[in-house]
Amino acid sequence: MESQEYVLINDDAERGVFYKKTYLHVALSILAFIVLETLLIKLIPYDFIVWMVSGKFIWLFLLGCFWLGSTLSSRWTLSQSRQTQYLGLAFYIVLEAIIFLPMIFMAVFMTEGISVIYQASIMTLALFTGLTVVAFVSNKDFSFLRNILVIGGFLSLGAIVAGAIFGFELGLWFSVAMIALASGSILYQTQNLKYSYGNEQYVGAALQLFSSIMLLFWYILRILMRRR
Repeated sequence: MESQEYVLINDDAERGVFYKKTYLHVALSILAFIVLETLLIKLIPYDFIVWMVSGKFIWLFLLGCFWLGSTLSSRWTLSQSRQTQYLGLAFYIVLEAIIFLPMIFMAVFMTEGISVIYQASIMTLALFTGLTVVAFVSNKDFSFLRNILVIGGFLSLGAIVAGAIFGFELGLWFSVAMIALASGSILYQTQNLKYSYGNEQYVGAALQLFSSIMLLFWYILRILMRRR
């Protein structure tokens, strides 16, 4: 496969094209996720979905596979090979659809409809749009968020693993903290679009934004489901 050298974008016109390609790929990733999740809900047997969350070690295993797969996908999407980039993005969308399967199933069948999913989607879109505007319009440097996101990511992962092992529930305030973490990630990743990517790395940039959006959606949906 042919490889190519990537250089940081300095021209405003090229940067505009890069933004359009990035957000188009984010939108297509969300659409692909919706289509795939709908198919999984219809095709995967109820018993298998229940099995996914029936034991703490089963769910931990799935989370571990998701984390490893996410790391691999992120590396692939920043490859110099276009085919590898799209393979990484497609693989990550599949991972998200699988890990979301029990959550979406419960939202649909245990809250008697998809209204809660619509609400979570609208809130996620509104918050993402607002954060994107802030990142683009504001002259504030959000690079300081990197260390916060890394530390917060490890702390949240530890809390999730501990909760699964010892059987305690991560309550409302944990979900609120994770929404704040996802929001910070969107600000940080959006700023990175300006300074950290080459002109042909829009697939990798799209994956980073898509992953932050899905994290935001997960915990907004989780909060709304707790209210039902």
